[in-house]
Amino acid sequence: MFKKIFYKLFKDKIYLKKLSQLDKFEKKYKKIISDIHQSILEKKELNFLHSGHCGDLIYSFAVIKKLSITHKCNLYVGLNKVVGNNYEKHPSGNIYINKRMYDLLLPLMKKQKFLNIVKEHNNEIIDINLDLFRELPINYIFNSPRWYFQITGEQVDLSQPYMDAEEHKQIKNKIIVHRTFRFRNNFINYKFLKNSKELLFIGLEDEYKDLKLDVPSLQLYNPEDFYEVAQLIKSCKFFLGNMSLFYPMAEALKVPRLLEACPEFPVVQPVGVDAYDFYFQPHFEKWFNYLNTKF
Repeated sequence: MFKKIFYKLFKDKIYLKKLSQLDKFEKKYKKIISDIHQSILEKKELNFLHSGHCGDLIYSFAVIKKLSITHKCNLYVGLNKVVGNNYEKHPSGNIYINKRMYDLLLPLMKKQKFLNIVKEHNNEIIDINLDLFRELPINYIFNSPRWYFQITGEQVDLSQPYMDAEEHKQIKNKIIVHRTFRFRNNFINYKFLKNSKELLFIGLEDEYKDLKLDVPSLQLYNPEDFYEVAQLIKSCKFFLGNMSLFYPMAEALKVPRLLEACPEFPVVQPVGVDAYDFYFQPHFEKWFNYLNTKF
């Protein structure tokens, strides 16, 4: 009897939540989605807004590049939008994209041929607000580039590259590593790599020092900006990292890559050839050794 009552109450809560989501969508977002749809159908030039994080912005390139085939696409970046929750040791603190991060990202954005204009948002009229994925009354725990599919109604073959970069002129064939303090997988460690000589870390110094405790041979490189990061990744033997800005670059460039998957927040999944993720130590070592032997 208790189980029946509990199930009924639980089921009623789910039903009421769905009604609330539907009501919110009908009142606030239905017209917005319809207007975006009409803009894509009727306009030849589209203004996009994205306020970050930087990795989320990179994931939006897939949809923008697809739309650039039939439209002139302008990307406006909203600065200093406040994050609703704290991200551990995030370089922008409680801001999605601050001026420093924007300046690092700008050279990379300007290299993308599918972007006609790239600049800070300053009251320009926006056709497609890509920040909507954070507001829509849906569960967005699915592969990050697909957030923008649901805003625009576009579908993209995510096995194909959707970002461009030239190869690095000096540094090639390294295993590029990036591991932030956020979105770590506590089931694994990097100690089996302690004698590897091919690892090159890109990222913050405290992140580097933390990983170097397990991998003493790890070397640090400080890129000039995020376009140089993209060049390093483009030229790498393969990329190894967790969910942060640099993994989205590896995913967009479609280089061989290995993702330290986050069990608590699985919004990133590798798509395409030579792309793997792992939750557990034996699989981490298996796929690392596979890529290391293959390339």
